[in-house]
Amino acid sequence: MRSLRSLSLPLTMIGLLLAAGCTDEETVFVDKPLFEDPPEASAGFMGYDEEGQKLTVCGNCHVGQQSGWDETAHADAWDGLQASGHSQEFCEGCHTTGPAGNLAKGDVGHNGTQSSRYHDVQCESCHGAGLAHVTNPDASQPLASIKAHPDLNTGCGECHQGAHHDMVNEWVQSGHAEPTSRVVDRAVADPGHYGACMDCHSGQGALAAWGVNAEYVEKDAGFADHDGITCAVCHDPHENTFAGQLRFPIDVPSEDQNLCVKCHHKRAQPELEADVVRGPHSPEGPLLFGDAGWFPPGFEPPTGTEDIRGTHGGDANPALCATCHVHQYDVNDQETGEFIVSVTGHTFEAIPCVDSNGLPTGEDDCDLADRNFGGCTGSGCHGDEVAARNAMITADADIADLIAQVEGLLSQVPDGELDNADGVFTVADGADFNVQLAEHPGTSVHNPFLAKALLRASRDALIDTYDLPGLRADGQTSSDRNQLDD
Repeated sequence: MRSLRSLSLPLTMIGLLLAAGCTDEETVFVDKPLFEDPPEASAGFMGYDEEGQKLTVCGNCHVGQQSGWDETAHADAWDGLQASGHSQEFCEGCHTTGPAGNLAKGDVGHNGTQSSRYHDVQCESCHGAGLAHVTNPDASQPLASIKAHPDLNTGCGECHQGAHHDMVNEWVQSGHAEPTSRVVDRAVADPGHYGACMDCHSGQGALAAWGVNAEYVEKDAGFADHDGITCAVCHDPHENTFAGQLRFPIDVPSEDQNLCVKCHHKRAQPELEADVVRGPHSPEGPLLFGDAGWFPPGFEPPTGTEDIRGTHGGDANPALCATCHVHQYDVNDQETGEFIVSVTGHTFEAIPCVDSNGLPTGEDDCDLADRNFGGCTGSGCHGDEVAARNAMITADADIADLIAQVEGLLSQVPDGELDNADGVFTVADGADFNVQLAEHPGTSVHNPFLAKALLRASRDALIDTYDLPGLRADGQTSSDRNQLDD
């Protein structure tokens, strides 16, 4: 015998079946109420229908969401708190279903009843009380919001802040928090041309581009009212398919499937057939994987001790971008040794500026000595922060020297050869693209070996193509090459 709650049927049909009771060859329908009336003190919050099975009242109809949600950390929020060893009453509001996360306030849900029916972070934590919807589904749609901010009285920020998981307070300091204003202005003025940019510059745009069709409060907002890359963009509240309830994995070296790289992979190679050869734009993913830049004729990426696929983008760093950009660590007071806060890495700064205790300051112009390089030791590639810092300093210096050499040669190419807007792609245009890639923020960390190899190859190609004075990587000059060719 199978209960009605295991069937994905419209609520009106279920109501008719429940009222009459019926059978067919495969299913026996029993006269059982779809839900028990919630306590008056719950203020319309429904909570669990069957606590032992973690079946919510909502899940009787929304079977797909229920089957994914019960595998998430939210479905284990109450037991997790009890098992933590430091459960206190003031913690319970964020480990139960009540006013936290939705527009309801005061003693509602668990706050009003103290009933185990409202244990865990259930559907209504984000969507609000469900009684009105269950009673008349067509009259109301309790949609959740994707907005996030520590000052909002709804959304993820009501719980995901504080000393142990201060995600939202960190996130508001990040570049993900607000859509890029100039991109928004362009999209509003010319949606046909610039609208696609919002696929990565706004939360609504990214969700739509990724095929997320779920309804939410802000879904149909115009470009001017789009939100940033909020929690619900990267994290799926209804699924735990990937670690951390992420919508896509972070350990796959793929532009299509890696969560970070789905946006951070634009224009990593020059547009050879374009009228205007634009510079790199968000090339971090392909750079990490060793696919970025202009490859001069005959160039092959280096292997061996400088294997571009065996460094930050290789097997030694399985978490890829997240190893450095979502670095988590605890901060203790330098004088007392007492715990202050757990940094969650949600500023997404790989080497954040920190204060004397090691707490990120939100600044972006401090000296390297005042930055936390702890993320660089996460995969075991660097023995300690000092070694990581020194490696970056060395890479920066090597790349700067090679950039100067290539720029010196570019200044000597014949007139018209370095023209990014003439519709003709030249060796000089390619070398110039590689210079811009090498100068892109983070290149000396994302893949210093590829950057240096591309600059050396660009230098050689300029010397050969334009018969310029200079020393190639193999120690030969253009004159030497010409004599060998003769």
